Amino acid sequence: MSQRRRRSLALLTSGVLALPLLTGCGAGDDEGGPAAAGQDIATTAREKVADGGVLRWAVDTLPDTLNTFQADADATTARIAGAVLPQLFVLDARGRPVANPDYLEKAEVIEREPKQVVQYKLNQQAVWSDGREIGAADFVAQWRALNGKDSAYWTARNAGYDRIEKIEKGKSDLEVRVTFNKPYADWRSLFTPLYPKQVTGTPDAFNEGARGALKITAGPFALGAIDKKTGTAALTRNARWWGRPAKLDTLILTAVPRAERPAALAAGKLDLAEIDRTGADRIALARRDAAGKNGPGAGGAPAHGPGATLTPAQATMSWAIAFGADEDKAAAEAESRQKHLASVKRYADEQAALRAFTVRKSLEPAYTQLAMNGASGPLADERVRRAVARALDRKALAEVVLKPLGLPAKPVGSHLALAGQRAYADNSDALGGQDTHAAQALLADAGWRKNGKITEPAGAKAGPESAPQDDGKTPAGPGTGNDGLYIVGDDGANGEPRSASAARTQTGTGTGTGAAPAGAQDGPSPVLAPAPFGAQQQALLLAQAARAAKPVAVDDGKGAPAREGDAADADKASPAPAPAKQPARTSGGMLAKDGKALSLRFVVPAGPGSESLRTVGERISAMLRKIGVNTETVKVADDSFFKDHVASGQYDLALYSWPATAYPATDARPIFAKPEPAADGSLLVEQNYTRVGTDHIDQLFDQAVGELDEEQSRELMRKADARIWAAAGSIPLYQRPELVAVKPGLANAGAFGLGAPRYQDIGWKKAPAVKDKKK
Repeated sequence: MSQRRRRSLALLTSGVLALPLLTGCGAGDDEGGPAAAGQDIATTAREKVADGGVLRWAVDTLPDTLNTFQADADATTARIAGAVLPQLFVLDARGRPVANPDYLEKAEVIEREPKQVVQYKLNQQAVWSDGREIGAADFVAQWRALNGKDSAYWTARNAGYDRIEKIEKGKSDLEVRVTFNKPYADWRSLFTPLYPKQVTGTPDAFNEGARGALKITAGPFALGAIDKKTGTAALTRNARWWGRPAKLDTLILTAVPRAERPAALAAGKLDLAEIDRTGADRIALARRDAAGKNGPGAGGAPAHGPGATLTPAQATMSWAIAFGADEDKAAAEAESRQKHLASVKRYADEQAALRAFTVRKSLEPAYTQLAMNGASGPLADERVRRAVARALDRKALAEVVLKPLGLPAKPVGSHLALAGQRAYADNSDALGGQDTHAAQALLADAGWRKNGKITEPAGAKAGPESAPQDDGKTPAGPGTGNDGLYIVGDDGANGEPRSASAARTQTGTGTGTGAAPAGAQDGPSPVLAPAPFGAQQQALLLAQAARAAKPVAVDDGKGAPAREGDAADADKASPAPAPAKQPARTSGGMLAKDGKALSLRFVVPAGPGSESLRTVGERISAMLRKIGVNTETVKVADDSFFKDHVASGQYDLALYSWPATAYPATDARPIFAKPEPAADGSLLVEQNYTRVGTDHIDQLFDQAVGELDEEQSRELMRKADARIWAAAGSIPLYQRPELVAVKPGLANAGAFGLGAPRYQDIGWKKAPAVKDKKK
């Protein structure tokens, strides 16, 4: 099995969308321009930060492994590694790597011919927590574990390490020379983090030794206890740290689901937490309430939160029932009122506590894209993909998400880098901007016409051809948010509305899919389809009506004997009228081709943290309707969205995000590599879930990764990006917002944007001196 395939299968198995958050560096500080949004971290000089204290920082989950090179490593794995292990290169505020002086005095390419040689000169004070110097033995052990030659090591990625020929000590113990058998432009991505040889020296130690503990570290913090019961991982100040000492005594990473973070912040369980839009809105409302800018709701109830929509009439009715003559109803209503009052009080108490928090804002090192599955169906035609792309107003979509947050709403112009990174350039002109007429012309050239004759069965499904449409893992029914299906632009014969359920329901089956909101649509109001149970009832009723309209004589053997003349009467009877000719079905104002309507299955996650994605999806559907393209919006459970739909190709359109990397020649290649047929007949897509790629794009990646002239390497990446735009497999939309709730007094932490945290500088501001108070 190839190294590329091993890495792909590992990532697919773990469902990981993330890439290593590493970046490349070189000449030309003006390349890439400024970052779209800077860091918002309450930057404070170290002398103004107190020594000591504890910080409770929210994470999504405790890590399954502490080895960042294993397939099940996650964001918490990376956060711990960043605080306790050597990071030879760290990211600055523009997402560009700079040599970390705590570990490196210098790192550079000292030879290019006949082979590339990189020399690392290590900080002479850099030691592991057991007192041993960091040196060549650690580099050698990590290279052998990750070069892919020994399959006993369970590694998720080998890129770069497989190009190393040898590693040796230089003139002194502080020098490490790395010789490559192939030129490697992204050499700065290697050995970050660097593990001690005790972890990487043997397969057993690599595979199991660093999953739950790191006994030897070399960062400003050391790893303390990981408590699965409390969901915490403690990082403590490293007594052997040779650099500027950590300001905090202890940094406690606490696993809290995002929906529960506002309550945890209010309860004093967290000091720092990334939050979603809902959490940020709660804090904003709390601060406005504290300033007296929000008035009460009806009957003196709060203007938001539980009971905010309770009308005086509803309150009166509730009181009447609770004190009415019907004792059973009164008891039930009294209990309901008590629960309601408790929730109102709990919410009010939380809001009072949340007033003190500040929301720090920036843009994440990740962008949201519209992915188009080019493997089959209408989107296998590049003209259709380009038409969909040119129907999009990307600026308007970015504003929907970012403008209400007060963040810059400029669309992302590259698949391979973000504004601020040196490889960034806006190459979207290779595809072209929003142009309805151009989109319509592309569709016409592909053979799609309005008022086209429809011959496919009314119940035919949209989506990838010959692909099973199994949404069985999606919860359905009342209260799940998946009570029906909404098809944007799904008009019946001659433009008349028809039930959206016909496009998704087969006899005897039901698919639990969500009804998309009806906002932001042009033309008539959208049709909300009946739930699957209702659709089945409708089918039964129609069948009964058909039978009633066409009676059939049945001889059960019990009827009266036939009389003479009956046969003759039958011969004289007028022949049965010919069945009425059904009017031809057409696509109306929408598009059709070869008897099929142009309908695309748009899969979006249904979870509470994906509201912005669904809103963007609705806007995209409305934009596509204007060019005659139907979209069938299908909401699926969050845990199945990627695994069962995106990765497996069960979608036409999907919205998801990719993290940024300034090593695109290495890290972005699997995302855009041309799919290859495997020996078993399947398609090896690596991480290219759009299934769109070309040989030319692959060649440009290969040239860039082996080009040691950094400016030329980045230029090759820009050319590759232009080709990716032209292929129209995925369309970058906007950089993801980063919203972080911060407790008062916390310094050098918050929304880090494209940069990496400097853990030793995070801490609590000193109390102002008496003189400062008087001022």
